[in-house]
Amino acid sequence: MTESTARRWTLRTETASYTVEVPEHGRWAELSSWGPIGVEDGPSPLAGHGRIHFRTPADAAPAEYLPTGLRPFGGADLDVRRPGGEPGSWWAFAGERAAEEGELRLAFADEQLGLEAVLCYRTVPGTDVLRRWVELANTGDGDLLLRRLDSAAVNVPVPGGARLSYLVGQWAQEFQLKQVEIDRGGFAIGSTQGVSGHDYAPWLAAQDAARADGPTTPTWGVSLAWSGSWHIDAQVDSGSLLRLRAGREPYEGEVLLPAGQTLTTPHLLLAFSPEGLDGLARVWHAHERLESRPRSLRPRPVLYNSWEATGFDVEQDGQLELARVAASIGAELFVVDDGWFIGRPDDTAGLGDWEPDPAAFPDGFDTFIDKVRGFGLDFGLWVEPEAVSPGSRLLAEHPDWIYAVDGRPSTLIRNQLLLDLGRDDVCAHVLSWLEKLLTDYPISYLKWDMNRPPTERGRPGDPLPRALDLDAAHVANYHRILSTLRREHPHVLIEGCAGGGGRADAAAVAATDVVWPSDNTGPQDRLAIQYGFLHAHSPHVMSSWVTDSAGYFDTRPRSLRFRFVTAMAGALGIGADITAWTAGEREEAGTWIARYKQLRETLHQGDVSLLGSPADDTCAVQYSAPDGSHEVVLAWNSGALAGLPLLPGRPDRLRLRGLDPAARYRDESSGTEYSGAHLTHAGLPCAWRPDFDADAVVLRRC
Repeated sequence: MTESTARRWTLRTETASYTVEVPEHGRWAELSSWGPIGVEDGPSPLAGHGRIHFRTPADAAPAEYLPTGLRPFGGADLDVRRPGGEPGSWWAFAGERAAEEGELRLAFADEQLGLEAVLCYRTVPGTDVLRRWVELANTGDGDLLLRRLDSAAVNVPVPGGARLSYLVGQWAQEFQLKQVEIDRGGFAIGSTQGVSGHDYAPWLAAQDAARADGPTTPTWGVSLAWSGSWHIDAQVDSGSLLRLRAGREPYEGEVLLPAGQTLTTPHLLLAFSPEGLDGLARVWHAHERLESRPRSLRPRPVLYNSWEATGFDVEQDGQLELARVAASIGAELFVVDDGWFIGRPDDTAGLGDWEPDPAAFPDGFDTFIDKVRGFGLDFGLWVEPEAVSPGSRLLAEHPDWIYAVDGRPSTLIRNQLLLDLGRDDVCAHVLSWLEKLLTDYPISYLKWDMNRPPTERGRPGDPLPRALDLDAAHVANYHRILSTLRREHPHVLIEGCAGGGGRADAAAVAATDVVWPSDNTGPQDRLAIQYGFLHAHSPHVMSSWVTDSAGYFDTRPRSLRFRFVTAMAGALGIGADITAWTAGEREEAGTWIARYKQLRETLHQGDVSLLGSPADDTCAVQYSAPDGSHEVVLAWNSGALAGLPLLPGRPDRLRLRGLDPAARYRDESSGTEYSGAHLTHAGLPCAWRPDFDADAVVLRRC
């Protein structure tokens, strides 16, 4: 909902409000307030006072978006110039533009430069998320060059300094939650890899450092919906104002905006919660559930993926035996991973020639799929549409289809090259063979992988690669293909993967059904990965497997029980060599899968509370059923001691959240009853036994 008075507008979400105003001078818009509904009723908490020394008013203002020229010192959000000219724009308010319900569009124009910038706002009904972006129109008769083109800037008052939470990592160790406090100065994260990347996620949360993080701490968050290179930076100024800026990062250095054309920046998602990082996570989860298409909210199938069992050694009899065992323990979907297509004995060849290998499937690929489906399983495949192997038929026929720089060598990563997906002919080819695959065979699941970033980002023979905006073209066609597949093949679920969690931004998550957070499936390592992931994304999009992998960083052996409870925190899958499991292990697996199916709706659609981190001895996640009928608590003994304490003591307790203090809750397994007040203030006791390392507790409201 949007309310306005003269040059002042308030956008309201479910429980929050965001108020923007244009001062009398009309040179920029600024934020008046952002917080719980009602915070807008009074003087702005962001308004400055007193004299400004050695800065301009624009540098001190809580401005929503400013170009170089108007904001010379504090960091501008837009850096624009004419070719050969000096950078800078000096614009003025050009009025409010027509908008749909829940939208606000404020225009600013620089007639001398020939530029109009429309600041766009949109509430997301049913959530506390607000979307912001900018539409930049070249209204002159000459080209413009954009060196910086952020999506938005947001301002937060932090009298005690800023505490910033962010997600950092590397391959096999993505989504590690970190925090930094800044009294004054700056902080920046980003990616220049053409994807959102493993090093940082395009997500950040901010709090006043003077107020300890907890269930009553006001918390603001941003998440950039962009599947290419990006940046987010934060600056705390001398007036204790935190300014966050986020946007795409043009690989070419400058983006060409020809006369008469309009460029739209990626959406920046803004979220607010008065309930700390935990509450902010629930805001993001609610948004992602609403963004999921209706069919995406159907139960995620329990999948089995053959990769860790067979690697590239894919042949029909071995795969069918895996499928038979998978069906016997309760799996619902069988996914054949890398190695199913011609010329793929290892990772040095085959990519680009996407035809089933007749040697691996001598009875025919369609017959093989029919036999898998005969076990009562749906069928899925792994694909890597953006990659091509040096010796492939595709590359021999189209050597100009890869990113390359004339006269320079191409860089191999994982023994492969990257297709220039931004080319219309490459996009059409990829879409054609994917649609043929989905039309020719009864496939209900695609695992879309990407195992290398672009390096030589040029087009052979093109003298002006800068003008092509290759990063944006690749991102646009990646999403165009996904959108087409989802529209034309609505029964097919799509998993997004990029060497693990290398492309898990808000746009990529919205365009797929699940995402693969990491190639690291070691259970102890995975706890930290999933803990960070759940701060930014919903459990129903988090693909998580039970495997026999020990992990890369913490290789302590963990029981099958521990591994299943870990994987149940999201969309459950199995990736181990289940033909090597004992009869007892298969029986135990079947029990856990059946239990997961009973709890799946709550695990995917319930409100999540992150009760403890993997750095604590007790790590837990609470899922509250949407109808309030029960709570599911997944708990792990993640500490150094896997057994009882060396000295007499008392069991750890998990203080649950969001319960009715007057209600009673019964533990389904033990029959013990607790009041909501007891579970909230005293906590659920974790009765550690020497053989206990994890559990899934269900508390039914009596």
